[in-house]
Formats: sequence, C-alpha cells, structure tokens
Amino acid sequence: MQSRSLQPLDRLTLAAEPQLMEAKADIASVEPTATKRSITSLSEAASEQAKRSPNLSCGQKVEALRQSLERHREERQLIVVQDFPDPDGLSSAWTYKLIAQQYDIHCDIIYAGTLSHQENIALVKLTNLPAERWTVQTIKNKDLSAYQGLILIDNQGTTSQLMPFLQQAGIPTTVVIDHHKLQGNLQAEFVDIRPSVRATATILTQYLQAGLLNMDSSISEHVKCATSLMHGLRSDTNALRQAQEEDFLAAAYLSRFYDAQLLNAVLQTNRSKRVMDVIERSLKNRSVQNNFSIAGVGYLRYDNRDAIPQAADFLVTEENVHTALVYGIVHNEEEGIEMVIGSLRTTKLTLDPDEFLKEAFGQDNQGRFFGGGRMMAGGFEIPIGFLGGSNENSEYAKLKWEVFDTQIKQKLLKLINPTHDLIDSE
Repeated sequence: MQSRSLQPLDRLTLAAEPQLMEAKADIASVEPTATKRSITSLSEAASEQAKRSPNLSCGQKVEALRQSLERHREERQLIVVQDFPDPDGLSSAWTYKLIAQQYDIHCDIIYAGTLSHQENIALVKLTNLPAERWTVQTIKNKDLSAYQGLILIDNQGTTSQLMPFLQQAGIPTTVVIDHHKLQGNLQAEFVDIRPSVRATATILTQYLQAGLLNMDSSISEHVKCATSLMHGLRSDTNALRQAQEEDFLAAAYLSRFYDAQLLNAVLQTNRSKRVMDVIERSLKNRSVQNNFSIAGVGYLRYDNRDAIPQAADFLVTEENVHTALVYGIVHNEEEGIEMVIGSLRTTKLTLDPDEFLKEAFGQDNQGRFFGGGRMMAGGFEIPIGFLGGSNENSEYAKLKWEVFDTQIKQKLLKLINPTHDLIDSE
C-alpha cells in the first residue's frame, strides 16, 4: 500500500495542468487514423511541454513521463550513464529501470569506462546493481537493432563514448533526466533537466513519491535500490551539507526503505594503495595561487582514474584553499588512447565550476566543451590524440608530461591569476 502522505503530491499531479487541458481540446479534432506516436496525442503534448517548459511543476513532469512510459510499453531501451559513473548516476539509472518495468519496458544499463572508485565498486557488488560495461570495441558486436530507445540518466550524452555508435544505429533518444546545466540542443521525447537540484537521485526519488513505482520494504530489490539512491543523493550533496529542502525531503522518503547497514558497508570501503599514492603525488606537486590548489599527478592507468577526484577532495580541505584542481594523463591500454583528465572541487559559493572549466579549456571543433560541472564540483577530459601512447621511452614520456602539465597550468592560471607568468617563474 502506498503511504497516505504521498496523496498531496498525487493531487498536484492531477490538478491545475492547463497545458494538458489545451492538449486534450486539440486531440478532439484529430482524425481517427492518427497514430499513437502522433505529436497531436495527449502524451506527446505532455512530453513537448516538459521539454519546452523547465518551470513545469513536478506533478506535470511526472505526468508527462508517465505518458511517455505508456506509449513505449513492451519496448527495449538502453540506459546510458557517463563513462565513469558515480553513485548518483548508477542509482538513478537503476530506479528508472525499475519504474520502466511497471510498463513492461526492459532496460539495460550501460557505461563505457570503468568503475575505479572503491565506493562505486562496493555499491555495485553489494547491491547487485545491474550495470554493464560496454567498451567502444564490444559495442561493435552488439545487436543494437533490439533497442527502440536511449535513456540518458545523470548526463546528456556528452560524457559517453558510446553515443556516436548508438546514434549511428538510429536509436532515438527517448528520455533525458539530469541535474547538470543544459549542454546543447537535445532532441528527445521527454526531458527533465534541473540544474538547481543537487542530485539526479532527488529527481528520481520524486518520481517514486509520485507513485510511478510503489516501493515495498519487503522487496529486497527495492531496499537495495533505495540504499543506492540514498548513497547517490548523499554523495552529490557532500553528505547532505549542500542539500536543499527537496534533497532532505527525498532523503526522508528513502529513510523508510533503505538499509542503513548496507549503506554503511559501502561508505566504509577502504582506499586502495594506488589511490593513496595519487593523493601523495598531488600533495607533493601542488602549487597554491590565490587560494586555488593546482596539482598534476602524472600518468595513471585507466582503472585508477577515480583517484583524481579523490585527490581533489583531499586537497580542497587544506587551510586557505577554497578550490582544488587535480589532473593527470590517463592511459587506456585496451583502446590504445590517452587523455588528460582532471577534477575540480570548491567550497567557494561564488565560483561556478561549469563556467570556470568551460572558459579555461574551451571546446573542440564540434562545439563540445572539454570541461563542465555542477555546484561545487566539475571535471574535464582533453584527448591527446596524435601524441597519445608510446610511453615506453621514459625520456619521451617525461617530455610529453611536461608539455601538457605546463599547458594545463597556463590555462588555469590565466583565470586564477592573470598577472602570473608561469613560464618565466619556473
């Protein structure tokens, strides 16, 4: 049975929706031969309203999503999370998968990168979270014709190496749910992007509260999913220290279902020696300018990529530092490519990580920004291209690192301290 406390939200869903009323009036004049996919249908109109009107109420967005799910009954969809998925993306993707099951929609959750953060690994293992790794090589052997839609959760397709292959296969983007700023002109049936919300897990929890899935504490899968959502919400709000009212309300709802001991087991996972080594390197190599701590950590294996944000988390705790940026060259032996990957963490409320990183590193020839972020955190990925690989020669590898290390510092210091001349000072 659904809790009686959810009834006000259900009433909000069904009340005062002038856009849907107008859509119903329009439908009355539609020819009987119109197909269920017609944009003149009520469900399409609801989805279009969700796309065009970011200020729609939560109830209106829920109704639009409900209509979209109804329209795609018995289909098969791919849920795409970013290459290096975090607890927020993983838990939100799992929640959407469970919601979609209520409409006989089968979803596969995929990511192209790797799970390298110890908490992410523990989360997936301890909860049996159903996410699969599809690399750029393995996707070429997949039968993509089996899927009728793409679902982008906690991203907008710009942080997944798989998107070009999926788009080439002609799979339409059906749903986008994210809390990052709009990255471009999205062509999707249903879009719920809320940059003001601290976590995508909060948005998915609101869907649960609205009744898209009746949570049951006697169902193990529901309990594990609620636990993962609590972890996702907690991780993207800095242990709730940056949470807003809607995040707290979502956490209060999840508290009825989550397993506190299971969450504690995930959070108590120890850092690996490799992560500690990267943190040690960041401490040794850091330089502080105008309360910004900048550290290059050299070369890392692909599987150790998540050591970079953990090092940034550590450096930002230093006295008289409000922002930390840590970066390194990550080598993917499987794909034979290298890229500069970096993370930003800040406690300065007036610093927008998204704007800062986009201004610092710009965009590629296709207009895709190398960096971006959300409240208090951000990241960047810069392909090395022609200069990638061939690190067997230690002298060459050292020279290459010096070039990229200098270039990254130049771009950052241009914003942090415009009067500073990096090359003359070293």
